Amino acid sequence: MNFELPFIPKRDSQPRETGLTMMMDKGLSWREAENFVQSSAHLTDLVKLGFGTSYVSNDLAKKIAIYKEAGLKVYLGGTLFEAFIVRGMFDDYRKLLDKFQLNTCEVSDGSVVLNHEIKCEYISTLAKDFTVLSEVGSKEAGILISPSKWIKMMQNELQAGSWKVIAEARESGNVGIYRPNGTAHVALVNKIINNVKLENILWESPIKSQQVWFIKQFGANVNLGNIAPNEVIPLECLRLGLRGDTFFEHLPNEIIAEFK
Repeated sequence: MNFELPFIPKRDSQPRETGLTMMMDKGLSWREAENFVQSSAHLTDLVKLGFGTSYVSNDLAKKIAIYKEAGLKVYLGGTLFEAFIVRGMFDDYRKLLDKFQLNTCEVSDGSVVLNHEIKCEYISTLAKDFTVLSEVGSKEAGILISPSKWIKMMQNELQAGSWKVIAEARESGNVGIYRPNGTAHVALVNKIINNVKLENILWESPIKSQQVWFIKQFGANVNLGNIAPNEVIPLECLRLGLRGDTFFEHLPNEIIAEFK
């Protein structure tokens, strides 16, 4: 960091297993990717090329190389995986990962109905050669999954070989683990973390209020994803208590008593 401040929470150095920040690239140019790397790669762990953007983006290989050279895990959105699966093109999907020299991938079923045993087979197969993130939860508004099913799916996918399981929220932040107004399903989240290790979950949290909620609940080193490129630095400030919403989270009680 640029100068010293006391009472700042410890953040693991990269590559790290906890406190992950996943940035969602929804179509940046390679020049914008370069700018992002210059400003924010030191605060970022993963870059997801959202949904099917990799199909239509210019200079895809060049952009991927920029992220990888910065030490970031870059992967194609889970919706693209599903697009290949529904077309019976799993082998072609694996070839695509090899073509772009991607070491990380996402397995999801947020847009399609996929037998969970089959999904876990995809995870197990890919985990032999790739770092796999798998996503749990539907992208469709109004589809409710019971807490017990969330837990069982997460546990099974981790056992199948997932490095982290992603709790679905979409880029809009109003489905899955969130209510239509964007607030967290608190009971659902609490039941999940009582049965799945917190460090194994990456919570999609595209909205600032969601990021604040998770940081206040679980601390600076909670894994958060679907972060916009220009929100990575603001998120890190939230984690460190250098923004109004979390300002008093890491300060000693005597300071809080005097100034709050």
